[in-house]
Amino acid sequence: MSGVIVTNPPKASAEDVEALAAYGVATVSEAMGRTGLLGPGIRPVQQGVRTAGTAVTVLGWPGDNLMIHAAVEQCGEGDILVVTTTSPSTDGLFGELFATALQRRGVRGVVVNTGIRDTQELREMGFAAWSRAVSAQGTVKATGGSVNVPVAVDGRVIRPGDVIVADDDGVVVVPRERARQVAEASEAREQKEAATRAAFVEGQLGLDRYGLREKLKQLGVTYQSYDEYTAGERS
Repeated sequence: MSGVIVTNPPKASAEDVEALAAYGVATVSEAMGRTGLLGPGIRPVQQGVRTAGTAVTVLGWPGDNLMIHAAVEQCGEGDILVVTTTSPSTDGLFGELFATALQRRGVRGVVVNTGIRDTQELREMGFAAWSRAVSAQGTVKATGGSVNVPVAVDGRVIRPGDVIVADDDGVVVVPRERARQVAEASEAREQKEAATRAAFVEGQLGLDRYGLREKLKQLGVTYQSYDEYTAGERS
């Protein structure tokens, strides 16, 4: 497998990344029309962490972390490293030593579509990580791959410079050209949810706030007292 290392790809602006960092993964995905999620298989190794950054992408070989070493050089302040392989792999491609090098360069976290290890050390050093598996299985450094090319995770394409938002719920990717628009849509959704939250605190029901009683009626759902319901069973 040959490959390419692309240098200085275009990135979303730091201002737009910071704006998106204020919102959760669920909010951002909803603001994009329920798109962008990398799937439920990518899970955090820590809890209570939310971050956002620009993607530096890696496409490598299963069980081989050579291209992660190459990618470290391409990473900088505010980036998030995104790693996947040419075919499925759960080997522990990423661990504490990589995190140490990346943290020194201002990288905010890593998303690994394979295995990860040294999870306790990652939590202790405060380096955020999301992965498909946790595995102590080691790797080799033997096969070429690519850095900063479009990659796919669960069918979702991630390009270098796209915005990655990650928290306890998972990971979402925002195309770099849409970052400002999605941040504004996320803010509007947050305001709408705040109003709904206040209404629920006051006792309003979702059935009424969302106009769902008519929907139930249209679907043929009826209300019956317990006696009416059990009378039907006895007849």
